[in-house]
Amino acid sequence: MPRTFTVSDSVVIAASPAAVYGRISRPALMGRWSPENLGATVRTRDGGKGGDPDTYVGMVFDGHNKRGPMRWTTRCTVTAADTDERFAFRVHAIGVRTPRLRGPIATWEYRLESVDGGTRVTETWTDDRRSWPDTVAHLFDRVATRGHTFADFQARNIHRTLSNLKRVIEGPPAAD
Repeated sequence: MPRTFTVSDSVVIAASPAAVYGRISRPALMGRWSPENLGATVRTRDGGKGGDPDTYVGMVFDGHNKRGPMRWTTRCTVTAADTDERFAFRVHAIGVRTPRLRGPIATWEYRLESVDGGTRVTETWTDDRRSWPDTVAHLFDRVATRGHTFADFQARNIHRTLSNLKRVIEGPPAAD
């Protein structure tokens, strides 16, 4: 069975593109709506750990994740930071506490479109493990996701993430 390399979903959020972009472009906030991500540590330009600066192309952050009892960290680099339109990053290293295993893993993208009633947010996951043979990828995916392909697994995660993002943004104001 050939692999599906890209999955996406959309939701309309009753907020301006600026309000939505202000949330999704801050990796440290991602844990508030993602079913797997616990947030992120933004790396400063000199490689140290910093706060949540204005997002820029080339910004590096470490994403902290969990699935069941498993926890891991990914190293990510922002590839698009088009204010109020698009935010994207690629995952290029992974490890338990420190992302030491390097290589293309995945790309995440959020596109924003102004529509009647708010902003359509489209989240897309792309599997960047193109060099992996399909059989190896399928085996790894089924072990890592407890029986699913990553495409099926990420489709469910994207739907949950967008639903949670909508709830958080449209809900009562919270201190960031």
